[in-house]
Amino acid sequence: MEQASLSPGLRKMTARAAAAVPFATAAGLLAELAGVGLTVKRTERSAEADGAAAAQAISAQADAISARKLVPLPPPDPAPDMLYIAVDGTGVPVVAREAEGRKGKASDGKARTREVKLACLFTQTTLDDGHPVRDPASTTCLATFEPAERFGVLLDAEARRRGAEHIRQLAVLGDGAAWIWNLAAQLFPHATEIVDLYHAREHLHDLATLAARLLAGHRDDWLAARLDELDAGNVQAILAAGRDLHFIGSLAGERDKALAYFEHNAHRMRYQHFRDLGMFVGSGVVEAGCKSIIGQRLKLSGMHWAIDGATGIATLRCQDTSDRWSQIWQRPHSQTPPADHIRQAS
Repeated sequence: MEQASLSPGLRKMTARAAAAVPFATAAGLLAELAGVGLTVKRTERSAEADGAAAAQAISAQADAISARKLVPLPPPDPAPDMLYIAVDGTGVPVVAREAEGRKGKASDGKARTREVKLACLFTQTTLDDGHPVRDPASTTCLATFEPAERFGVLLDAEARRRGAEHIRQLAVLGDGAAWIWNLAAQLFPHATEIVDLYHAREHLHDLATLAARLLAGHRDDWLAARLDELDAGNVQAILAAGRDLHFIGSLAGERDKALAYFEHNAHRMRYQHFRDLGMFVGSGVVEAGCKSIIGQRLKLSGMHWAIDGATGIATLRCQDTSDRWSQIWQRPHSQTPPADHIRQAS
């Protein structure tokens, strides 16, 4: 191993540990459990490099699928009845150079995070007492910091790999973000689009808070009635009740903005209809993914990431969550060449 990379087995262990816990903790685990002493920096570089290599392989495969140079195998017969595509985004703290020139929500207007886009795909074939049940071990995830257009290429390829062209019903789950529905319309025009019910409820709570003074002691009753209408998919009743709130000045603009959310997404809020069809109405899978895949590793206190490193670790965690970890190590793409080869190449 002199003047060469880590052995394949050690790289695999390093990637597994560093994907699960911070680099310093990972280096300590390797020393304690495997008897191998690596510096924190080498642990970081090795894991991030292998994650980046996996991300590049996924990207290349997506391009091949998009160009029809690679055709994924159809799902086993019989195919699952439904494929859900749940999409969301969450901010990851980054070093200053990665946020330079970007607008943020801080008081100084500067960004300190970059959005990672996450998709979780899963299938459903059964109901339990009328409630949809996610098929066991059917969830696969992908994450990227790339713009929405590139994310769409990756998402389309993953959906095709999951058999989207052979499954009876596709459904896209998301919050009210316009980029999600623009992608859905472009990539999956025949899919059923569903706004996450819990996001919609949060918007109703915000509207009731805005109207608290107008409603006086009737706020809770007003909100309960609107929530019942939302559960029934009666968005027109919500809009009518909202327009009856006679604000003046800037508050009227806030009301109209709140109601626009429901007006634009009315066809995605037919919750009783979706339930009658035995469909999920919540994007809890991807919401949980934002917390478990991204948040629990990339958003811990004091962390600031470079995009390449964060992409590598996020990719490793997605592969692990998707039960596709072994696919990373089937080919030697993750191995760096010997030191003399590096000098020649440079």
